[in-house]
Amino acid sequence: MLLRLGEAGALSLVTSRLAIQELEGALRKKAPRSLGALALLLDRSDIIVVGDPQAANRSTARSLVDHPADAEILASAMGSEIEYFVTLDRKHFLDNEKLSHTVAFKIGTPGECLEWIRRRFRRMAGGRA
Repeated sequence: MLLRLGEAGALSLVTSRLAIQELEGALRKKAPRSLGALALLLDRSDIIVVGDPQAANRSTARSLVDHPADAEILASAMGSEIEYFVTLDRKHFLDNEKLSHTVAFKIGTPGECLEWIRRRFRRMAGGRA
């Protein structure tokens, strides 16, 4: 649903090069036939792919997340002016209290993000939506 909202222009979606590389790697191992569909989804969703993070963000992210690749993805997010970080990773992100108290954006699952979006739209519509 988030990708569809991006495709409709209702959301600006942001990811990092490393996150895309990790997703592609997982698909190559588990569902290589899905790579074409992934490329199409990413293109249609108009996802912004950010470059390498700044050194200061890398340092902060490494102090918050002990997995190097996840720290790199977090560092990219920290420099991207995002409002919501979507993940399914409980160990490194969702259950990381230190992280949730440090970053300027919300962290949650895709479903939690969709609920957050619904609440924002309801407030913007004066509670009618």
